[in-house]
Amino acid sequence: MKKQASPAVSLRRLVMEDFETVTEWSRDELFCLANGWEINRQPEEMLNWWTRCVEGISEDFIRKGVECEGQLVGYADLVIGKEESAELGIAIGNRMLWGKGIGVLASQLLMDYAVKERGIRSFYAETHESNERARRMLEKLRFQEVSRNGMEEYNGEVSRLLQFSLDTND
Repeated sequence: MKKQASPAVSLRRLVMEDFETVTEWSRDELFCLANGWEINRQPEEMLNWWTRCVEGISEDFIRKGVECEGQLVGYADLVIGKEESAELGIAIGNRMLWGKGIGVLASQLLMDYAVKERGIRSFYAETHESNERARRMLEKLRFQEVSRNGMEEYNGEVSRLLQFSLDTND
């Protein structure tokens, strides 16, 4: 069987012009449930939130837009911690692209940036036990499960939280 080519994925700065795309994501109830977004947010609230995302430049929080084939399809986050560590997060907004490897590629790009530009050596991530796609993505990135602490709602059901880590020195 012939292996499918990887999609062209890149990271970029978020801009206000992305608001229409993000608003489309906010109308997808399954996306909202999967990413902890409030369902049926008011347009003004969405615009205020998006403005903060675009303008909220911080030394310890990095959010990049994920592009695939030239279209914004999600975002990837790094929360810079202490001792050369960071927490990784990702959301793919277009549900039709879930499970296509875009999250893996975008996460790797963001982690490469964090290692080269910010000196990050350890990464952490957390997902819900029932989020099999996220778990597979973290495994592909070589993250190891390190604990199972906490419970949280995911897709309308309470699910155990799983914590993962990756040390780039290994």
